[in-house]
Amino acid sequence: MHPELIEALNKQLNQELRNAYLYFSMASFLDYKGLQGFSHFFKVQAKEELEHALKIYQFINDRGDRVVLQGVDAPRQEWRDIVELVSDFYNAERENTERIWRLMDLARRHGDKACEVFLEWFINEQVEEEKNALELLGKVKMIGDNIGALLMLDRVLAERK
Repeated sequence: MHPELIEALNKQLNQELRNAYLYFSMASFLDYKGLQGFSHFFKVQAKEELEHALKIYQFINDRGDRVVLQGVDAPRQEWRDIVELVSDFYNAERENTERIWRLMDLARRHGDKACEVFLEWFINEQVEEEKNALELLGKVKMIGDNIGALLMLDRVLAERK
């Protein structure tokens, strides 16, 4: 692979780890607030991000190149309310989508068809990730200060597989 593409894939792997770290922080905050269903949702989300990082790790290795891990900064620890937290979730997914699109552009610029095919999975995955984040954001905004509705949504989120 072209060195620029290897570097970009390594950065994306690190971004997936950063998002997992952020979602674990969100889960911890939510556990502390007594919202175990929301916490479960973000633990599952963090696990998915780790799986994405492993996919990139394996792809780099399969192509005969080396994974270079970078530091992951401490994520945010506190949020004013659930809307702010879920907004951060949505924004993290939007940013990740933009990064994947730039990776695809880079793969095309370097004529790396194998990387393009690999990245198609991530593009499709990001459609689902953004949809889930946007739907959750819409729900928590609709709930507002209704504690009963928040607790009902918490129960629903506890069922996420």
